[in-house]
Amino acid sequence: MQTRKHAILILTHGRPDKVVTLSTLERCNYTGKVFLIVDDLDLTKPKYLEKYGNKVIVFNKKKAAEITDSGDNFNTLKGVIYARNIAFEIAKQLELTHFLVLDDDYTGFYYRFNDKNNYEYKPLKRLDQIIAACYDFLDDSGADCIAMAQGGDFIGGDNSSFAEKIKFKRKLMNSFFCRTDRPFKFLGRINEDTTLYVDGGVRGKIFFTTNQISLNQYVTQQNKGGLTEIYLDSGTYVKSFYSVIWQPSCVKISTITGQQSTRIHHRVNWINTVPKILNETFRKRSIHNEELNAS
Repeated sequence: MQTRKHAILILTHGRPDKVVTLSTLERCNYTGKVFLIVDDLDLTKPKYLEKYGNKVIVFNKKKAAEITDSGDNFNTLKGVIYARNIAFEIAKQLELTHFLVLDDDYTGFYYRFNDKNNYEYKPLKRLDQIIAACYDFLDDSGADCIAMAQGGDFIGGDNSSFAEKIKFKRKLMNSFFCRTDRPFKFLGRINEDTTLYVDGGVRGKIFFTTNQISLNQYVTQQNKGGLTEIYLDSGTYVKSFYSVIWQPSCVKISTITGQQSTRIHHRVNWINTVPKILNETFRKRSIHNEELNAS
């Protein structure tokens, strides 16, 4: 096997003084390379370059748009999708074999299970080893990409369904462990991660979220910069509908009801989304197959 060469790519926009993920990585004892991915149209680009120097990689946003299907005719280049899609090209330029794509607003990384496979929520301190293990799984499983769980996956704490046992979900959001030789493209200006895993799932791509580790981040619309403006401009109905455009057979607009409010959100019908492996006992018998087996 070739020697693994990896780095973390942090996608950031308009927040040069608030790249929270950098300090979080340091607190979790990460020792590898980190690059900040900034677009050339970002008005705060000079401050990024002044503050972070050669850690900053500036990409041409209009060229990134040429390889991206935004799914609309809004005539704007707002959105993180352009940085997400150009990440594979940047990884190639850096001669990376593996890379981890993160947003800039993570406040912590956490274990969700202990060494006895029981649910236990505690801060993660050995990020180098965790990243290496995720890459090992990515290599061995043949998956196209894997992700950490998010805090919202564990609403209800140890009573949540994701805390019952160690398992995977076929979704992919927020963090992305990638191999440079297994590229894929995000679709739709916003909700691009959901659209990726439903459209990719239908087409046979393999995406996993592991519940053994998770990340926490700021609430999107309460953190200035980044995606906040575009969410406030269009609202969650438009956001969710991008995924419906690509896969109306398995995604619909629905609502999520919380303790204080109800909000519009997408709902995925997984029966219609990913292929299923049937037990051999369900194979239809035929004379042709019996003759082949006999021979």
